[in-house]
Amino acid sequence: MLKIIVDAMGGDHAPAEIVKGAISALSQRPDFMVVFTGDETLIGNELLKLHYDPSRVEVVHCSEVITNDDVPTHAVRSKRDSSLVVGLKLLKEDNEAGAFVSAGSTGAVLTGGVMHIGRLKGVLRPALCPGMPNVTGGRTLLCDCGANAECKPEYLVQFGIMASAYARAAFGKENPTVALLNNGAEEHKGDPLHQQAYELLKETKSIRFVGNIEGRDIMYGNYDVAVADGFSGNIALKSCEGCGKAVSAVLKQEFMRGFGSKLAYLCAKKQINRLREMLDYDKLGGSVFLGLRQIVLKCHGSAKAKPVAASVCQAVDAYRGNLIPSISSMLEEAGFGAGEPRD
Repeated sequence: MLKIIVDAMGGDHAPAEIVKGAISALSQRPDFMVVFTGDETLIGNELLKLHYDPSRVEVVHCSEVITNDDVPTHAVRSKRDSSLVVGLKLLKEDNEAGAFVSAGSTGAVLTGGVMHIGRLKGVLRPALCPGMPNVTGGRTLLCDCGANAECKPEYLVQFGIMASAYARAAFGKENPTVALLNNGAEEHKGDPLHQQAYELLKETKSIRFVGNIEGRDIMYGNYDVAVADGFSGNIALKSCEGCGKAVSAVLKQEFMRGFGSKLAYLCAKKQINRLREMLDYDKLGGSVFLGLRQIVLKCHGSAKAKPVAASVCQAVDAYRGNLIPSISSMLEEAGFGAGEPRD
């Protein structure tokens, strides 16, 4: 049976919310099991509170935890019995393991992923790829959102290829649109990096490149993939998240001003709930670390049960959609698959 390895000790709300979310995912997808890594006593106490099929849950005890205060490279090398490192090793060594999910330290997940799982042949730089809600009710995949602050044009091309494969494998997009995040929609816009990346993306036959987009188009346009260098992508991601929180806070404040405002809220409750649903990042899960030999998925550090469940389901769908073989095939088609991974 397919196994999804879950780091039960990573994140601000571990292990309670991590365990609760992963168990919830079992009822949303059939024929897979969850393997928790972490303190078996703490995990066991949380499992006692829940109803689940014991045959679909396993716990692997770990005596250490990597925290956000640890230096990622040092922690991954020294804390060999941590829930994160043990989980990544299980993913590599267990033939039934399909993916690893963690809400732990982003730096440690990225470092551990490269050290223990390794890059696919031809991948220049792995990239983080979250889904962002858009006005169509779907999602726009943003690749990269922080793994690579400094990029070369070839990196951005690979981000577009890998995210296209992800859109197909996990979300059923047959011919996903790919756009380049830039400071203008015109072809000539941007610095030399983005101008060169534009030309290379335009020549890449394995993807459906539709040109430049601006930051506002990530959520307001109808695009499946937005390609970005990690620095710009991270700013775009955090800005959109902040905008969603601001809209929610302002609406709540305005509708609580008085009796008339509360009455107006009751009349518009259905529409407001639709807006809240559209801006709900929790339903979209985490960020896949694209470019590794196996599926590694990073949840937000503050993730509670709902986004953890979505992340586990996301991992199952990506594995069953043949994400890794799809990335390899598309990279090779674009001429990137011939050599070994380079640093």
